[in-house]
Amino acid sequence: QVQLVESGGGWVPAGGSLRLSCKASGSTFNSYHIGWFRQTPGNEREFVAAMRAFNSNPYYADSVKGRFTMSRDNAKTTVYLQMNSLKAEDTAVYYCAADRQLILSSLRRPSQWDYWGQGTQVTVSS
Repeated sequence: QVQLVESGGGWVPAGGSLRLSCKASGSTFNSYHIGWFRQTPGNEREFVAAMRAFNSNPYYADSVKGRFTMSRDNAKTTVYLQMNSLKAEDTAVYYCAADRQLILSSLRRPSQWDYWGQGTQVTVSS
């Protein structure tokens, strides 16, 4: 089992940057797939980015490709989401998620992830 705690959210003007962190506790962190999702009120949770265990190549939603960069530091059991050129439509609660058994085709589906953090609010002012 793994516990996830996000941090780094806040308010930023459009065009600005934020870096979110997701600290994981528990053993064998490097064996977990890790994902970032976001959610706005009244909407379903939306895929943002993910990295598979033992694979350093991130996958991104088209809406954030070229602006967001996901990375993981297994030694620190922490995953990061660097968000640049932020837009008002990036405003959401951002969640990190973890799972050990996802297949590639399921990475973008929030219902397939087992473990979730509590979320961190990101507000981008236009």
